[in-house]
Amino acid sequence: MNEKLQQFARSELKKGLAQLPLGWQQKFCLLYANKHAPVDEVVDNLPESKLDWAMQQVENSLRKLSREKPNCT
Repeated sequence: MNEKLQQFARSELKKGLAQLPLGWQQKFCLLYANKHAPVDEVVDNLPESKLDWAMQQVENSLRKLSREKPNCT
């Protein structure tokens, strides 16, 4: 993956993670860095080989979260 794509992926990961509850963000950090660390730091240090999978996980989490929200209409 070239540098521009990596930057884009990291940016999208940060945006997606910011939409998730704090507990889900902490779980992401534990899974990918095995420690409690700021999300931005974990994403910035994520190996290129894990970017695609991490993006898929965050997208799935956002979908799951949107299904769990009550319908207010």
